[in-house]
Order: sequence, then C-alpha cells, then structure tokens
Amino acid sequence: MSRNSKDETVIKVLLVDDEKGYVNVLANRLSKRAIHATKAFSGTEAIQILRKNEFDVVVLDLKMEDMDGIEVLKIIKKMAPDLPVIFLTGHGSQEAAMEGISLGAFDYLTKPCELAELIEKIKQAYQHKFEE
Repeated sequence: MSRNSKDETVIKVLLVDDEKGYVNVLANRLSKRAIHATKAFSGTEAIQILRKNEFDVVVLDLKMEDMDGIEVLKIIKKMAPDLPVIFLTGHGSQEAAMEGISLGAFDYLTKPCELAELIEKIKQAYQHKFEE
C-alpha cells in the first residue's frame, strides 16, 4: 500500500489475463481510480512478478493458454497465503470459479463485468486483508 499526492490510499493490484488489449484498457481505467495495476499476460509471468513484488489484491483470469487460473491460484496461495485473489471468468465457468473459492479465492466476477463492480470487489478484498 502506498499513498499518492492526494494522500489517498493506492491499492496495488496484479492483473493476470492473456487478453492483452483487455488488460491494458483495464489497467488504464483502474489507475484513474487510485488502483495501481501491474500487468501479467500469463500465469507464468504472474508468478515471476509475484516473486519480486508485493501486491494487495490479484485479479486473475480463469482461462489462459499457459496455465489455468486454478493452477496459478494454488501457487499464489503457497507463496502468499493471505493475498486475496479475485477470479474473472467467462460465462459458463462458474463451476471452475466455485472450485477457486474452495481453494481460497476471495471471490469471482463474470466477464464482461462493470468497472464499478470490479473496483468494489477489489476494495472489499483489500479491506478483508486487514480484518483477518
């Protein structure tokens, strides 16, 4: 967690999704709302970034080419057990998202989701970190 010039809390989020255009747009939109997003375009890249940086929340796509989100979640939970993970999933993947919840994910949203809904979920996950 850090503070920006307006002295409001900046939430550090790792965005993990292999749809580069989607991630770039989302990161840009989040940055305008006191959420600093680091981008990872694969599960492997996400793990490498997590080894070197600390984050407040991870937003993780369920379906990616190199590793699926469930595999990535399992690794994240070994590396940083208290790090909240929010799954983004396409329609029809609710079963997999529920599996993610049972493995320790904070919650999931269905793509495409409203930006306001995602921001609210990120803030809830961030607050949850301090309640435990």
